[in-house]
Amino acid sequence: MRFAVDTGGTFTDLVVEDEGHLSVHKSSTVPSDPVQGILDAFDVAAAERGCSRRDLLGRGSMLVHGTTRGLNAVLTKKVARTAFLTTEGHPDVLLLREGGRHDIFDQRQPYPEPYVPRSLTFEVPERVGAQGEVVRELDEAAVAALADRMRREDVEAVAVCLLWSIVNPVHELRVGELLEELLPGVPVTLSHQVNPCVREYRRASATAIDASLKPLMTAYISGLQGRLRDAGFTGRVLMVTSAGGALDADDVARAPIHSLNSGPAMAPVAGRYFADLDAAAPMAIVADTGGTSYDVSVVRNGRIPWTRESWIGEPFRGHMTGFPSVDVRSVGAGGGSIAWVDGGGLLHVGPQSAGAVPGPVCYGRGGTRPTMTDACLVLGYLDPGYFLGGRSALDLDAARAAIREQIAEPLGLDVLEAAGAVYRLATERMVGAIEEITGQKGVDPAQAVLVGGGGAAGFNTVAIARRLGCREVIVPVMGPALSAAGALISELSRGFETTFRTTSEAFDFAGVNAVLEDLAAEARDFVDGPGAGAVETSVEFSVEARYPSQVWELEVQLGEQGSLDGEGLERLKKAFHEVHRDAFAVDDPGSPIEFESWHAKARCRITDPVLPEAVTNDGVRRERDVYLPGTGLVRADVWRLDAVPVGAELRGPAVVESATTTIVIDDGAAFTRRGSGTIHVVPGAPAAPAERGGK
Repeated sequence: MRFAVDTGGTFTDLVVEDEGHLSVHKSSTVPSDPVQGILDAFDVAAAERGCSRRDLLGRGSMLVHGTTRGLNAVLTKKVARTAFLTTEGHPDVLLLREGGRHDIFDQRQPYPEPYVPRSLTFEVPERVGAQGEVVRELDEAAVAALADRMRREDVEAVAVCLLWSIVNPVHELRVGELLEELLPGVPVTLSHQVNPCVREYRRASATAIDASLKPLMTAYISGLQGRLRDAGFTGRVLMVTSAGGALDADDVARAPIHSLNSGPAMAPVAGRYFADLDAAAPMAIVADTGGTSYDVSVVRNGRIPWTRESWIGEPFRGHMTGFPSVDVRSVGAGGGSIAWVDGGGLLHVGPQSAGAVPGPVCYGRGGTRPTMTDACLVLGYLDPGYFLGGRSALDLDAARAAIREQIAEPLGLDVLEAAGAVYRLATERMVGAIEEITGQKGVDPAQAVLVGGGGAAGFNTVAIARRLGCREVIVPVMGPALSAAGALISELSRGFETTFRTTSEAFDFAGVNAVLEDLAAEARDFVDGPGAGAVETSVEFSVEARYPSQVWELEVQLGEQGSLDGEGLERLKKAFHEVHRDAFAVDDPGSPIEFESWHAKARCRITDPVLPEAVTNDGVRRERDVYLPGTGLVRADVWRLDAVPVGAELRGPAVVESATTTIVIDDGAAFTRRGSGTIHVVPGAPAAPAERGGK
């Protein structure tokens, strides 16, 4: 038996794989104690199986965990007191950062603060040149003096980022050794180990973020493992990473930057899997709707997109991780997003969220501000007595009162119109997030399948698809816990990187092949170590390259080829031109190519994925009134998910509900339940009122 857990801002999702069967369970996240939220989810799963939590956990061989613990700590500035050590004369790396601004005509914007303040930034007398030569020897006495200063400043973690350590790390390694001796117990992160990329700000930022998270994440992971053991779990604990794979929890504790955005990074992994299983479109737009955020990514040609330009907080004002991560864009629009009317009479939805505590008004936990979930309850999309399978009743009267007093009356609308306005505005914010990411990547949404994931996905997914012109929509049976399902599907993986510059005109075959050989050795060590016993392993190589004078590189795949000869170089050049044309709609086959950094990624598939299946039930169809914005109040079919006949083509308006999600299917849309349990929808134009026949 294997488990996957994703701790979100509102709910903690648990997927259990048991003898070829998959099941989804949800419990409220406990912000003050996330591990308790995980244990609560196991209580729910155990109760549904008629056993104790200890018995259930005792049967598990593996638990894969995704969390936003580290991300939230950075956003709320609840990280360790961190010092930053850099080469003398270069203390402003974190302050100057990289260019870019929003609202360029707003001169009142304050300049963003560096991740580590100047008061905790220290200059190290040393210098390594761009070719790896030692220009100035390391002053070890000065490092010892800096250690004394950091001790007096009560520093809890240290980030070390010296110039050109990615070419020759001798000074950075020695600084690490000295700090380990002089500041025992204080964690240190070395930049060439955590993120050996060329751009100084990205490497420095990643190093500082990683160091600042070490005390927190070490304590969290240790506490998680200890409490799971106390509760009866004796299996292996893995943590999902922002790069879309998984690592042993102890490895993540040593480099906690891997855990940033780990939960959202799993949704594209699951979305790709289910799109291949249940859709025909060549591309997939994967949307994960939680209680707090709406996370979007695009899967093209079966490849999970990645980026080094992930920001924590607002782009250009927050902090760039500079670390290879799955490319996921987020907006503050989810089931718990708060609806409000400003002083000028304009309606807003989010980015504030009611979260798990107190939650939406209808939860009855003290929430007073209406949310999208409250609006959907008022619109008739939710059954008040069937939320979470009936474990938690919703207060419809309280939701109506909050919508009426805080939205309807200020806007001069009736309650249904006000709730519909909240729903439509939230939908538009989600459409905007998809249009932004697809427009940047040159993707036509009409050629893509929209994969709806997250507990709140079903409210808007069909409406979003119609708005974008998507030709098909799928909501997988595992969709309500899409990130957790992705964690269960994910492979044990790790990337390795080395900077080595050469050009197509004067290609250094010996140097490149030596680099690839070293990368292959590191990858094989990973496969033979953490990946031992995997059912399938692979090592794939890639390179980042550009045309001369370009600022940014593009990744080009080398496949499993761990060396290059003349013929291989020709294939590589052709592949780069194709990638450039795909990205920018133009290429220059006669131009030289500059190769910057070389990568190897080790992948270890621990087990074969378990196919979801459609569980059948009584097939009873019910009806209730729902309000569809732009159409009005209609009588809609209501199906329990396991009651929808497999293979039958049905039409909206309809609501398909399960214990963990509700899918709203517009008038004019056709839907089918596949053998995998997935609800497949073909959106259509809404029928005219006279054609509905009083339904």
